[in-house]
This record gives sequence, C-alpha cells and structure tokens, in this order.
Amino acid sequence: MKMTLMILGLAVAVFLFMVAAHAAEPPSAGSKAPDFTLKSQEGKNVSLHDFKGKWVVLYFYPKDFTQGCTIEAHNFQADQDKYTKLNAAIVGVSVDTVDSHQQFCTKENLTFKLLADEKKEVVNTYGSVQSLGKLGDVAARNTFPVDPQGTIRKVFLKVDPNPHSKEVLQALAELQHK
Repeated sequence: MKMTLMILGLAVAVFLFMVAAHAAEPPSAGSKAPDFTLKSQEGKNVSLHDFKGKWVVLYFYPKDFTQGCTIEAHNFQADQDKYTKLNAAIVGVSVDTVDSHQQFCTKENLTFKLLADEKKEVVNTYGSVQSLGKLGDVAARNTFPVDPQGTIRKVFLKVDPNPHSKEVLQALAELQHK
C-alpha cells in the first residue's frame, strides 16, 4: 500500500513537472503578437487585429477590484490622453468574467477595453499565467506593447502597478522615435 502511494505520488510529481515545463513562455520583443478574440466589458468580440494601424498596450492583470489591479487601471486611465496622442490603445486582459469587467469599469470609471479570458487561452499563449494556490490560476502582471504592424516591441514582466503606466509611456515614446 505504501509503495503504491509512493509510486502514485512520484507519478503526479513528474506529471506536474512536465506540465510546468511545457507552460508557454512569454513571446519576445520582435516577434509577431499572437492574435486572439475575446469578449470586452460590453460583451462584444474584440480581436488584436482590430487595432491594426495603432499601437496596442496589451496588459495582463490578475483580478478585477483588487488593490494592485485597481491602481494599475487607474494609472492607465489617468494617462489615457497621453496614450491617445501616441496613437496607442490600452487593452487589459484577465481571467475574470465579462460581468466582472463591466462592474469594474463602471465602478472605477474605466473607458479602455478590458477583455475576459475565462478559458485562460490568451494568458497561456502570452506566457502570462500565475498560480494563486487554492484560488487557482490568474493572469500574471505582464505588458506587451504591440506596434501598428502587430509586432511586440517590448516585454514587461512582473510589473509594479504604481509606476507602470509611466514606464510604458516612456517606452512607447522611445520606440516611436527610433
């Protein structure tokens, strides 16, 4: 009995290691941004290719209504006019529902798109998954500025929500003047 449990435990450990080893890595700067279609807070389909001709600040965040995510969203919203002047759209993605996004946008006065990735397909494609133990998997706080041709131009991993919008604005300004 003990030997069977040990073998079963070892098999589970090997399986978990293999799953972790095959988790997608974030795409690198210079690579084509993987396209996707998700529902926005309005319940409408939004695809990355819808923004062709514009810069896209594609940011992943863990959870609506949490402190860090609210700070990050407020900062992006406060800088919205600066992004508009740089021909950039802000697009947030989390594994929350459309209803959660709608409530979050209403409560926090957010006007940019928040997309619901309940199946965790896009967060996996972008190597932006983190586990919160019993709470399950959520999106990691990563950002990918995508140029008007659909190429990822910079990668921000495990960002600090407080200064992040300013960091992205600076990077966009530098990238657009190269």
